[in-house]
Amino acid sequence: MNGLTRITTALRCGIPDRVPLLEFIIDPTVYRAIVPEAACQADFEEHFDFDAVGTGAKFRSVRENSDGTYFDEWGVLYRRTSEVISHPLRGPVECMRDLEKWKGPDPDADHLYVALDSLVSRFKGQRAVFFHHRAAFMWSAYLHGIDNLLADFLAEPELAHALLDKVLDINLRIIRNAIRRGADVIVLGDDYADNSGPMMSPCVFQEFLLPRLRKTVETIHREGALVVKHTDGNIWKILDDIVETGADGLNPIEPSAGMELSEVKAHCGDRICLLGNIDCGHLLSKGTHEQVREAVQKCIEAGAVGGGFILTSSNSIHSSVRPENYLAMIQAAKEFGSCY
Repeated sequence: MNGLTRITTALRCGIPDRVPLLEFIIDPTVYRAIVPEAACQADFEEHFDFDAVGTGAKFRSVRENSDGTYFDEWGVLYRRTSEVISHPLRGPVECMRDLEKWKGPDPDADHLYVALDSLVSRFKGQRAVFFHHRAAFMWSAYLHGIDNLLADFLAEPELAHALLDKVLDINLRIIRNAIRRGADVIVLGDDYADNSGPMMSPCVFQEFLLPRLRKTVETIHREGALVVKHTDGNIWKILDDIVETGADGLNPIEPSAGMELSEVKAHCGDRICLLGNIDCGHLLSKGTHEQVREAVQKCIEAGAVGGGFILTSSNSIHSSVRPENYLAMIQAAKEFGSCY
C-alpha cells in the first residue's frame, strides 16, 4: 500500500498494512528543529514518509492595522500569535441588517487553492491530500462572536439560522472546488465542545448544527471524497449524532477531555474511523521519550484492532511540543504500527 490507499482503507474502517500516520498542523519551529532543511510541512512529511499531506484555503489579509491586527476576506479582525493560527477578535455581524450586507469571500478565487494545487501536483495518488475547512459553526462564531451565536440559538434563532446558512453556502462551494481540484479528504474543523462537554445542549445541536453537518458530509461524498469530522472536547453527548451523519473519520478523541480511546472504539469503532489521540498538551510538551513511546503503543493497541484507525496527536503539534518528543512519537508509530 502507499499512503493514499493506506489512509482510504482506514477511513473505510478497513485494515491497512500498517497504522497510517498523519498530522494536520505541525508548527514550523518543531519540524525545522527535527529536519532543518524542511521548507514547509509537506517537506517534513515526505522526509518521514507520512501517509498524508494537507492544507486549507488561503484567505488573504485585506487590511493590516498599525497594532499588528488585520482583517481577512471574511471581514473578521485577528491578532497574530506565535502559533500557526491567528486569534479572532471581532466579526462584522452584530444583527440581521449586518448579515444582509455581508458578502464574505469569493469561493471561486484561485488564490484560495494555491497551496492545495501545489500538494496535488506533488503528491496526488501517492499520499492522501487533505483539505482543512469547516461546515457552518466556527466561521459563524467568528463572524458574530461565539457567545452571541450561542445566545442567539435561543434568543434570536432566525438570525442564527440565517447566518449559518449563508456561511454554509460559501463553505460548500469552497469544499466542492477543493475536491474538484484534487483533494481526497475534507477535514471539517468546527469545534463543538470543551473539556466538560458540548457548548450547547444536544437538542440545540440537533436543530442548528447537525442538519448542516449532515448536508456537508453528503456533499463531500457526492463529490467523491472522504470526510473527517474534527472537534475537540468531550463530545459523548453528541457522539452518536456525529457518527450518524456518515462522516468517515472522527478526530482527535481528546484524552484530556475524557474521550478514552478504547471506550470510543468499543462504542462506535465499527462505524467510523478514529484519528488520534497522542496527548499534545502535557505528554508531547513535558513528557519523556519513554512515556511517549508507551502512549503510542497503548494508543495503537486500543484503536487499531479490527482496522479503522489513524495515528495523530490529540489536536496539533504546536510550538510548545518538544521536537525530540514528536520525533519519538513518529519513530514509535513506525515501530508499533507495523506489527499491530
